[in-house]
Amino acid sequence: MYTLYYMPGAASFVVHWLLLEIGATHELRRIDGERREHKQASYLALNPNGLVPVLICDGRPVYEAAAIAMLLAERHPQAGLAPPAGAPARVPYLQWMLHLANTLQPAFRNWFYPDEAAGPEHVAVVQERARGRIEAAFDRLEAHLSRPKGPGSRAGVQRQWTSMLRCSRAGHATCRARRPPGRRSACSWPRSRPGRRSGC
Repeated sequence: MYTLYYMPGAASFVVHWLLLEIGATHELRRIDGERREHKQASYLALNPNGLVPVLICDGRPVYEAAAIAMLLAERHPQAGLAPPAGAPARVPYLQWMLHLANTLQPAFRNWFYPDEAAGPEHVAVVQERARGRIEAAFDRLEAHLSRPKGPGSRAGVQRQWTSMLRCSRAGHATCRARRPPGRRSACSWPRSRPGRRSGC
């Protein structure tokens, strides 16, 4: 059994989605962001970065949403959410998972918390640059996901991670600034999945 520490609107969305997708028994523990529970000592003992999510796996805390997603895919291969080790599709799968975690997700954070990057006096500049990075990343993702077939083009975790960014609160807020082209291709596949309707 897993225990997921989550916060609505955070990257815990994709982890909960995957837990539902694979049918894993799990418990949810909500973190109150307004009360800054993720910065309290009890939570920092689980994740010293003070960020959400944390997944308790075999009694040990695991953090970083992309790492948790990849771990779940490996622990539940029957779900078919990631290419097996040694498969040709494994290389682009790993590449895009890390791209989403290291390039796109930080840009979203800069969009929503622009004062963190350069102080309150530079909010507009930070958000404008973040939007440019988000739009460029989505353009590349659309081109990749629109490929009819190919190594790693439709790996399950990769699709869900993309759709979490695109369809969650963060994705919708950015779409209000500029609706990215081809939004349908990145979101249509997961809409019928169990976690899309139930994820926290």
